[in-house]
Formats: sequence, structure tokens, C-alpha cells
Amino acid sequence: MDKEENKDNTSGLETENDDQSSEKVVEDQKVSKDGGEQEKEEKLTPEEELEALKDKLARTFAEMENQRRRFEKEKDDAYEYGGYSFAKEALNLLDNLERSKVALENDEKLKNTDALKKIVEHLNIINNDMLSIFKKNNIEPIKSINEKLDPNLHQAMMEVEDSTKEPGTIVQEIQKGFMMKDRLLRPSLVGVSKKKTGESENEDQKDEKNK
Repeated sequence: MDKEENKDNTSGLETENDDQSSEKVVEDQKVSKDGGEQEKEEKLTPEEELEALKDKLARTFAEMENQRRRFEKEKDDAYEYGGYSFAKEALNLLDNLERSKVALENDEKLKNTDALKKIVEHLNIINNDMLSIFKKNNIEPIKSINEKLDPNLHQAMMEVEDSTKEPGTIVQEIQKGFMMKDRLLRPSLVGVSKKKTGESENEDQKDEKNK
């Protein structure tokens, strides 16, 4: 009796194993079939490959054109503003000439002497020659006196009480500023007008009364 039961159990296990093997083969075939279908779907048609190639060429040409434009701009800037750093340093010569002239004019021993007049004349000639050379190279001074303060061109260093000028008007130039074509070489250092303290208080009181 036991032998027959063992035989039946063994047959059942073999049948179960055969079923599992069959299922695995079917699944493998299904996976293989699905993979083949995906490969067929991912493969581009000749028309699609041509469009992809056209798109790639268009992007390449666009990048080349951008690089060419950048190169042209850099070349133009180098030509137009190649002397920018040199010009900025050269402004120190003008500053030193101006300081020398002021120092000589304030020297008590030289005041009202012919020697001082001759020295100042020579300094003015050198100063004007340098400004002329700058102008030939498109470097010109910035207008400041009696102009309205422009933060792009001027740098306010102090305020001066002046009731004859509109507040914010430049009334003093401490250091002359310069432009190189459309580029700021250095800003003008200036003093701007403001209303006198008493006048400001009176105007504030009037405004409060009017309100």
C-alpha cells in the first residue's frame, strides 16, 4: 500500500515539475517576442533618420555661427578699446600736472612772479597737448560743472550749500572724469549743491501748512 502511495506522489511531483518547466518556456518565448517587437519599434525609418540628421546639422551650424559672432565681437572690442588700460593709466599724468600747477600757484615765494607765470604756461601747454592726443583717440572729458548729477558719469564726494542752484547740481569738480567712446574710463568726482539748512526747514514748514 505504501509503495503505491509513494509511486503516486512521485508521479505528481514529476507532473508539477513538467508544468512549471512548460510555463517557464512560454514566458521566455514571450519575453523574447516582446524584446524583438521593442527593437523593431525603436528602429528608425529612413525618413526619421534623415530628419534627425538635418536637426543635428542645423544645431551644429547654429553653434558655429554663434562662435563666429563672438569672435567678431571680441576682435572689434580689441580694436576699439585695445588702449583702454593704457589710457586709464595715462590719466594720472594729467592729474599730476594739475596738482603740480596748484602747488606752485599756492607757493608764497612764487606768487605773482614771472617765473611762476612761465612755469604755469608750460604746464598748460603740456596739459592741452595731452587732451588733444586723447581726443584724437576718442577720449574726451565728461562735462560736469552746472550739470545735473548723473550716477553713470559722476560720483558725488561732497555737498555744498548753494541757494542759487537746484539741489543735485554739480558746482565743484574735484577730479575730471573721462569717456572712451561710449565706455566710461573713470567717473568725475564732484561736489553737488544743496539748499541751505534754514531754507530747507522753512520749505518743510510751508509744505506741512499746505497739507
